[in-house]
Amino acid sequence: MMDPKRDGPSMMLAPSARGGAALSFPPADPPRRFPPVDQHVVVPEKTRDEMIRGRKIIAQPALEPHGDAHANLGAVIRLHVREGYRASIDLLTRVSEGSNFATDLSIRRDGTDPATGRRHLEEVSFEIVNEQAPGVVREKAEDLAERGVRRVFAIHVKRGEVCEWSREMAAFVPLDLDGMIEDPCFIRPIQVRALLDGAVAEREAARALERKGNPEILAIKQSAEEKGREEGREEGREEGRREMLLEVLRERFGELPEAMQARVATATGATLSRWAKRSYAASSLDDVFVEVEEDSGPVRR
Repeated sequence: MMDPKRDGPSMMLAPSARGGAALSFPPADPPRRFPPVDQHVVVPEKTRDEMIRGRKIIAQPALEPHGDAHANLGAVIRLHVREGYRASIDLLTRVSEGSNFATDLSIRRDGTDPATGRRHLEEVSFEIVNEQAPGVVREKAEDLAERGVRRVFAIHVKRGEVCEWSREMAAFVPLDLDGMIEDPCFIRPIQVRALLDGAVAEREAARALERKGNPEILAIKQSAEEKGREEGREEGREEGRREMLLEVLRERFGELPEAMQARVATATGATLSRWAKRSYAASSLDDVFVEVEEDSGPVRR
């Protein structure tokens, strides 16, 4: 016997030995089928329309807080994406039958998905929240998570807060700004605060370039190291000249006053050389130190 209210055939159980009506069970729900990620129901790049659960949403241009945060986010994330992944701004995705929208930034695997022959679904998405209604942001996160996006972040500009969507809690959970975001698509962990603070973002971006072995960053680093080594060698040479000068002066004139010892300790290389030349012919300490060095001025005992 078929149940007319069901879409498919029922499973029948034979009557028991004692008789009675047969029992029937509905078929298992088929797995949900999603449309291709790039099969759009809104017109990309020619309209500001988006679709969320069948409702048309107008994606408005940004105010300064949103626009500034968007630029900052793109800069820091783009440089952290490892080889084999690609970051995109405002990438339109067909999330479900009724949802076709773009998040502010998304990360997906590069190339073509062999299972679909189309681009890969994004794995990580970031949404910047300034004037958006909280309900809209929540619906986007729910739809993205159901479609298969691994991680969804919301950057709340006014609250100065970064949150991540929790499937278990069905809510956005605030992150510690001093914590780190680690993910297989990143070359290194990113400090959460970098998504809100431009100065921190620049620091994190520089570290990402260094981790990637960027030739310009490595050249700057090598130049700085060489300069540091040369400065260290020069400091060592100056320290040797100080010790030599003090030794010569003590042999000729006895123990030096503390003021003169301090003078020698802070003198530059050129000054030390002039004092050393004078020390051999001087008849007193005054002949060495008085009326010399525009960088030091005369010293009186």
